[in-house]
Amino acid sequence: MIARFLYYLFVLPLSYLPLSVLYLFTDLLFILLISVFPYRKKVVAENLKRSFPHKSNSELNVIQRKFYRHFCDLLAEGIKNLSISERELKRRFVIKNPELMEELFSQKKSVILVSGHFNNWEWLITSQNFQFKHQAMGIGMPMTSKFWDKKINEKRERFGMKVIHSKNFKEEIEKISDNHVAILTLADQSPGDSKKSYWMNFLNQKTAVLFGTEQMAHQYNFAVVFFATRKVKRGHYEMSLQLITDNPKEMSWGQITEKHVKLLEKEIEQSPQYWIWSHKRWKREVPSNIEDLKKEQHAKFNQRFKSA
Repeated sequence: MIARFLYYLFVLPLSYLPLSVLYLFTDLLFILLISVFPYRKKVVAENLKRSFPHKSNSELNVIQRKFYRHFCDLLAEGIKNLSISERELKRRFVIKNPELMEELFSQKKSVILVSGHFNNWEWLITSQNFQFKHQAMGIGMPMTSKFWDKKINEKRERFGMKVIHSKNFKEEIEKISDNHVAILTLADQSPGDSKKSYWMNFLNQKTAVLFGTEQMAHQYNFAVVFFATRKVKRGHYEMSLQLITDNPKEMSWGQITEKHVKLLEKEIEQSPQYWIWSHKRWKREVPSNIEDLKKEQHAKFNQRFKSA
């Protein structure tokens, strides 16, 4: 009941305000977050210190302050996303090299679009279906609140995106048939099981990485394209595309994962304030038998995808 009240009487009406007005509210929120109500300040500070051990405290404090500023902008842009028009999205979220996706579509190749929670991903989710010729699909975890999950995904899907919950994405992919799809994955979240994760160095520390993108690419022979979203100015973004592979069968165990994670790492190192540092990214304990685990994972991968 409270969620319904907040959505219909507060959040949704706010979304119809100009973005410039919404930024006024989040400017106030920014001041509160860095002074009165510091949001996950300890998590942010620890993540930054571990990721950039060679930076001074003053440098880390600058990044932290810029992160909170960007985080507040994302809140305004997320609210606006509930009612933003196709015309405004095209103006504010520009694809720099769409010809890469057009070429893959002409080759009748389905695609996995992979990156992380860097800059504004919500505007991509909402606009993806009219940005590219491929049918847009997005994989994500359902929200705790069924009401918010339903309402947010209804808005995400209003231009044709199909949101798939991670629990049943295999069933949905197998319904694709001859349709060519572009599946959006944000692969920088902390995995649920450290033993099923791919372990690698990321931001100067051993990190468990979701392996689903790589498995999906091999299982369905989908091309893999990394996307980098960069902030041009407040409320305006540009996205560039980079092909990782259009033939995953040629890639060995871990190559796809290493590639897209390192590309994301490069973006974060160049503009660290635009990644979500408030997420508890490194909560998985590093397995004591990590080398044996890697050998076991490698063998299972080869048996499943390389034995034919």
